[in-house]
Amino acid sequence: MLLVCMAALACSSCVTLGKYEELESRNVQLRRDINATQSELNDLRDENADLQRQNQALNSRITDLTDLKNQQSDSLTLLQREIVNLQLGFDTVIENYNQKISGQSQDLTRANNLLAARTKELSDKEAAFKTKEENFKKQENELRTKQAELEQKESDARKALAAKERELENLRSSLNNALVGFADKGMKVETRDGKVYVSMDSKLLFPSASWTVSKEGVEALKSLAKVLEENTDLNIMVEGHTDNAAFKGSSAVKDNWDLSVMRATSIVKLLLQHGQKIDPARIEACGHAEFAPKVPNDTPANKALNRRTEIILTPKMSDILNLIEQ
Repeated sequence: MLLVCMAALACSSCVTLGKYEELESRNVQLRRDINATQSELNDLRDENADLQRQNQALNSRITDLTDLKNQQSDSLTLLQREIVNLQLGFDTVIENYNQKISGQSQDLTRANNLLAARTKELSDKEAAFKTKEENFKKQENELRTKQAELEQKESDARKALAAKERELENLRSSLNNALVGFADKGMKVETRDGKVYVSMDSKLLFPSASWTVSKEGVEALKSLAKVLEENTDLNIMVEGHTDNAAFKGSSAVKDNWDLSVMRATSIVKLLLQHGQKIDPARIEACGHAEFAPKVPNDTPANKALNRRTEIILTPKMSDILNLIEQ
């Protein structure tokens, strides 16, 4: 009878310890998986629920063990009456059993504490995730607002640019109408790269090696000045160009650089003289000598094309830039 009881006690003790070791293994695995992403958080929630179910099962098992202990205590009382001569050995068995139960209770307490800590850690991570999610949504809304603002600015800028293009086309048409009488005398009006170019051959404006504008050239510039007076939203660049033939004058002008600049300056002065409403701050002159040819200087006809003055009219883009920079 005594041997049967001791075997039952030993088997009961081994099964209970295995359960607690399994719980400890699961808690170690839980510790590794805590630092996961949102999808892992969802998995952790499932594991947490599973641990809670296991905890309930362990509590039920502890209750069963407690009942079993009470039953065994009754049996021990009966055994003590029956086997007095084996009291010492029996007490030793009981002491060992109590130590195991105490150790298992401590393991369960540690497991519960660890589970509580992991649950709190999970809750804190969920709170942090919610905060990050709220910040992300706030940033997303801000980006959408900025995107809408940029799209509106782009639309406004496109409309303003289209208006500038219409203005340029109207300007080109006005210049063509004003200078129609000079079209066959070496004057050409065209639009390129968002600018209006008024190109005039030197034969219309200047005698050879001279920077004094001819009478016919003055008349052409008078017509041009009237159009420029009416279009105040333009920047005006006057560029002088020559061919590659060396300058042979005997004045203060020494070379083609000087000649191209003097010719550009002469035209600027005439435009301001006959277009007194033109703001001098809108206009500037420069010379390129022979270094910006339209065609190679390899034939007399090509050299004639390169001897020219170009008046480049550029719309002021400050209003469009302001739309973009706002």
